[in-house]
Amino acid sequence: MTTNGLRPDGHPDQKSSDHFFRRLKATCAEMPDMRRAIAALGVGLAIAASLITPARADAPPGPDTTLRTYYQQKLIWTDCEKGFHCALMQVPIDYRRPAAGQLSISVVKLPATGARQGSIVLNPGGPGGSGVDYARLATDVVSPAVRARFDVVGFDPRGVGRSSPIRCFTTEEMNARTQADPSPDTPAEKKINADLTGRTATLCRERAGVLLPHVGTADAARDLDVLRAVLGDRKLTYLGKSYGTYLGATYAELFPGRTRALVLDGAVDPTVSLTETSHLQAIGFERAFTAFARDCASRPGCPVTTKDEMRRLLASIDAKPLRSTADPARPVTEGIALMGVIAPLYDKAAWPTLRQALTNAKTKGDGTLLQLMSDSYFGRVNGVYDNSTDVNIAVNCLDYPAPTKRELAVTARKTIRAAPLFGPYLASDESPCRNWPAHGVKKTLRATGSAPILVVGTTRDPATPYEWAKALAGQLDNATLLTYDGDGHTAYRLGSACVDAVVDRYLLTGTIPATVPSC
Repeated sequence: MTTNGLRPDGHPDQKSSDHFFRRLKATCAEMPDMRRAIAALGVGLAIAASLITPARADAPPGPDTTLRTYYQQKLIWTDCEKGFHCALMQVPIDYRRPAAGQLSISVVKLPATGARQGSIVLNPGGPGGSGVDYARLATDVVSPAVRARFDVVGFDPRGVGRSSPIRCFTTEEMNARTQADPSPDTPAEKKINADLTGRTATLCRERAGVLLPHVGTADAARDLDVLRAVLGDRKLTYLGKSYGTYLGATYAELFPGRTRALVLDGAVDPTVSLTETSHLQAIGFERAFTAFARDCASRPGCPVTTKDEMRRLLASIDAKPLRSTADPARPVTEGIALMGVIAPLYDKAAWPTLRQALTNAKTKGDGTLLQLMSDSYFGRVNGVYDNSTDVNIAVNCLDYPAPTKRELAVTARKTIRAAPLFGPYLASDESPCRNWPAHGVKKTLRATGSAPILVVGTTRDPATPYEWAKALAGQLDNATLLTYDGDGHTAYRLGSACVDAVVDRYLLTGTIPATVPSC
């Protein structure tokens, strides 16, 4: 059982695959010897954060601030390159006490190319993903037909990226977490991992300050409604992927009468606990690896054709870490290699890169590609991590009930049986959420009175299992499920013309056909 605490209960982020792999390609493209391997991903470069300079917002509201003040603020947009406009939006730290303090939300938009119908707001997932970076990829992640009618808008949720970011971990502490042994064999290794997890709540309380209790999904959904208002939209049009589906469903629950068209792609089931999430994701990634290995075995020179071979390779890396030409001072440990394997399982387009990475590891002792994929997953660029890990833990621990010690142990045993390859790594008998200062409660979202909502589920999605999409569509009072029979995480604008056609029609018209096809 792993106790590394890299994510609550050890499970990975619910990241949007297209956003993650665009960032991966941007990271690797700077290394000439890696360009050929990464080119197989077939996606565009991510835009560096340095290119996005938000404008100053209006003068901050005075001490008599009310929610109306925030809803009536006027954003000052400035050009921030390549046709995008940027601004800062002010929101209250605590919606129950709007005059008690405020924070800044970074917003970016790409104006509609034709007759403007309104705005479409994007969220790529996480929690902890940057909506600003995602919107910067608008020409790829939203169809030309939708871009013609809608301003494409992204925002970094509170605490994320450029929006009053919270920090729990230093670079050195993040290095320790990512390099930690996910299969501790000795009491010393187990103690290191337990200490990493046990200190999480303390570090976050000390370093994130007054914002820590206010970065949960409900507060982010309220920020989303302020954004809708200041954009001038009477009702919200929204595309959320992965965790972004939970944010969108929460918005619909809080503001059902203000919904126009919500696409929830790669859906999260809000009734599933953190420990059950870990269990189901381990099964999902096991299923994805089986599909990868089957495909790999059909090709010449496949480095790993079975789960047993993958286990042996990881064990050999545990005994002797791999070298990295990208960062020679940082050996590629089993923990880094594990995430380097899991990350490309998000998207079938990355399977060629994973084959190359495993070939390099097995035949040359070279873990460079595995390290690059792990680093990109954790947002490590030029030796510095973004704060997506910090936010991921904070939001999940605020949104969900803390797991008990017994629940962790029972689920870990169940997970190891159900997913013998990844279960021993992703199952955890420790959780940072057990010591968190505040916790959520188990919830079912109904969004009674909302406009029609479109939920999209991929049958072999490793990170957000198809069962979750079915469950969310069944819980929401006015939702329809669009099924994509395919591999990978999320579906819209990732290769299915059928999915794209249904989603585009819905976004443009706000209506869902009586009969939705399976794609």
